[in-house]
Amino acid sequence: MPPAGRHRATIIWLHGLGADGRDFEPIIPALRLPAALGIRFLFPEAPFRPVTINGGMEMRAWFDIASVQRDTGVNREHLAESVAGVRSLVAQEAERGIPAGRVVLAGFSQGGAVVLQAATCTGSAGEPPIRPAGVVALSTYLPVTEGVAPSPEPPTPIFQAHGSFDPLIPVHFAGVSSRALTKRGWTVEYHEYPMAHQVADAEIRDIGIFLRRVLGTAADGGGSPA
Repeated sequence: MPPAGRHRATIIWLHGLGADGRDFEPIIPALRLPAALGIRFLFPEAPFRPVTINGGMEMRAWFDIASVQRDTGVNREHLAESVAGVRSLVAQEAERGIPAGRVVLAGFSQGGAVVLQAATCTGSAGEPPIRPAGVVALSTYLPVTEGVAPSPEPPTPIFQAHGSFDPLIPVHFAGVSSRALTKRGWTVEYHEYPMAHQVADAEIRDIGIFLRRVLGTAADGGGSPA
């Protein structure tokens, strides 16, 4: 989704398990983001693969998952591949004139797990976390906590949101992830909403506020032509 006018910032938004890149396009107008921010949205799509927790059914998935358990339930090789893909997209944006500091990583459910991992954990080859302008992690959790790196200075702003009645990823997992990050110095803006595994109007409003805050300085920066 191209920016309105000059390209000044980018939001890379990863969909959830079984969805596709169009899943979150409809909510973009509701975020009420000023055209002056010049935001380009990227909605990458996960590959099709068998998913163990769903009986081996093949669907779009950022990684195979056998159970919703931290550190043990995910296919780490797939997760590392997806994190590498996010790193590649951030590098491509830098080539377009948009450095990581004007990129937001966002994701829902599995997509949120990938962006949390990419922005807070050491990579599989020892790479430091990506340092984006901010992270939006929705209805998700940090899948592998043992690689959490110390927070940079200044800390990367993280917006984490979860449904109080989520039947797929219990809200307890979101709290555990948030505490694991804050223990290492990360600043997490944590929200809970009275909803299931979904996105709510109040949540969309709060995401918009967060994005306007972390990308507000992008209007004063450089950027490539649209």
